[in-house]
Amino acid sequence: MRPRTISIFLIPLTLILCAAKDQTVEELKARVESARPVDRPPLCIQIANQQLRTADKLYNDGQIEQARAAVDDIVTYVEKARDSATQTKKHQKNVEIAARKISEKLRDIKRTLAFDDQPPVDQAIKHLEDIRTSLLKEMFSKDKK
Repeated sequence: MRPRTISIFLIPLTLILCAAKDQTVEELKARVESARPVDRPPLCIQIANQQLRTADKLYNDGQIEQARAAVDDIVTYVEKARDSATQTKKHQKNVEIAARKISEKLRDIKRTLAFDDQPPVDQAIKHLEDIRTSLLKEMFSKDKK
């Protein structure tokens, strides 16, 4: 009887998690606007990660303008994640780690681009590093209010 009870609860949970991963960027963006501030950072990071994969694919396909728009989205949503995390004092560490990983992946993407296509990605990397720095300062400031 016990194993059956566990499977009854795990199946719906698995379906919910799979459905969350299959959401489009537009659906996630709509959810961010209506989400509670404490729930926004993970959603924003999920959007940024999806846009990172999209930007990588678009750069590989030679669609530079669409890739630049995806890179701009990455910076925008990591910024939103930082703002919500700082406001609620929740998820700051996760947002900082995600920003670092996204920044590293953007560095890898930048190395594959033509010289003329690198500046927007370089600016995004610098902006992400500024976001990380502000998060770290907030997390480790001595003036805890």
